[in-house]
Amino acid sequence: MSHSHDGQDHDHRASPTGRPEALDAAVPDGGRALRWLAGDHHVHTRYSADGVYRVIDQARHARAYGLDWLVITDHGGNEHSRIGVDAVHPEIVAARAELPDLLIFQGLEWNIPNAEHGTVFVSPGPNEVTVLKEFEQVYDGSQISATHSAEQREAMAVAGIAFLGEKVRKRHVDAALMLANHPSHRGIDSPHELRAWRDADPSVAIGMEGAPGHQAGGIPKPHGFGGARGCYYLNPTAASFPGYPLEAYRSWGGFDWMTSTVGGLWDSLLAEGLPWWITANSDSHAVHLDHAGPKPGSDFAANGRNDDPVYSPLPIIDGDFWPGFYSRTHVGAAEFGYRAVMDGLRAGCVWVDHGGLVDSIDTRVRVTGGPPRSGAVLGGTLTVPRGTPVELALEIELPVVPNRAQFVPRLARVDVIQGQVTGPVADRDTFTAPRTRVVTSFEVGPGARKLSVRFDLGPVDEPFYVRLRGTDGNRSQPGPMGADIDPYGPALDVDGDQDPWTDLWFYANPIWVLPR
Repeated sequence: MSHSHDGQDHDHRASPTGRPEALDAAVPDGGRALRWLAGDHHVHTRYSADGVYRVIDQARHARAYGLDWLVITDHGGNEHSRIGVDAVHPEIVAARAELPDLLIFQGLEWNIPNAEHGTVFVSPGPNEVTVLKEFEQVYDGSQISATHSAEQREAMAVAGIAFLGEKVRKRHVDAALMLANHPSHRGIDSPHELRAWRDADPSVAIGMEGAPGHQAGGIPKPHGFGGARGCYYLNPTAASFPGYPLEAYRSWGGFDWMTSTVGGLWDSLLAEGLPWWITANSDSHAVHLDHAGPKPGSDFAANGRNDDPVYSPLPIIDGDFWPGFYSRTHVGAAEFGYRAVMDGLRAGCVWVDHGGLVDSIDTRVRVTGGPPRSGAVLGGTLTVPRGTPVELALEIELPVVPNRAQFVPRLARVDVIQGQVTGPVADRDTFTAPRTRVVTSFEVGPGARKLSVRFDLGPVDEPFYVRLRGTDGNRSQPGPMGADIDPYGPALDVDGDQDPWTDLWFYANPIWVLPR
């Protein structure tokens, strides 16, 4: 079902084609306007062996490109746990002082035992370095004996998340968060591991990258790297989860297969009625077309960092963008502050976009005909008496000034995705949700400045969730679960021909609706 929109504020209503279901999370804003803070939770510096820049380099660019918060996440490992986690801290403190309008978290990129990588970060305070260092030295995959079995390593990952939760409960730090990075990159994050991390402490393990970084990796030669968008090179290994199809190892419209597949792995987690949020980031190491490169002769093993970058007369062809240049994670926060960002992330009050596709999103589910600012916002739950009619109210502000590639993006379509909550799965390696589908789409006319719609979700008889996705409409194909589930989903990205600026999407986290 599709609706057109001519740029005027019309009231669209339609009956959903299927019934949905839901979860218990919360944080409606109580009628107050949220403050949306854009950020990036996956950024590298010279304290990563493959990193180029100083902390202040990444921070200055992040602020210049409109970010409000940033997490420094150098690779965990021997040099980082021994030297880097301490040595990077004074650079972070100095950057905080120079850029008070940018919230700069210290974190690390965790080598998750028996799995991929993950962002781990804590709230600033006197113990931030101590907690990160102890966590890395005990729970980073690089520090765990190779003689451990897969089951033992998985148990260590769960123990690491529990460790972070305990540090919060003992007030060593105010907050700690973990997000799984590029989860389909090699297919080694199995569905049961994702569930185990979430269940270990849902106040710490909150979600995954819905879209990986390295988005410049697919720009065609000779102007670009000519590789795979997101560095998703279709490379399963002997350690990969055997149930994943081959297309899982590719990005789809720049997004991870787990997120982009309607009725897929992300929906299977949401259909359990438990929170698991998505984000987007740069994973910035070396920036495409920058003129700064690594200084030859740096002794990373001895110093735990590379030397300061040096000027290159020719622009460097690489796969990354600066933080905020292309990928953004928008967090609904009560105020500008470290704790507010972490609270918003934990609550799932988050939407993500590529290339500045939209300026702002205000979406909520409310009782039909209710006050404009009533209802539940992203990540929240609306609980109503059984049989109460509810509606989705959506307002999207569209861009009117050029993005970083110097064109004004055009939002062409918004999809409403609805799924039924069926409860905990019997098989923890489940990665499908058959009762989730696109229930309607709204087309946006050329020249529109704003999309304002209401969509009738019907009377609430069973718990469900609803989430949003939008596109510039340049590349689409039926989703992996079939055209009856997702008629116009993102297209499978192709090696060497994946210009990210010609294929822009946004995704928003779900809102649940519960009958009582």
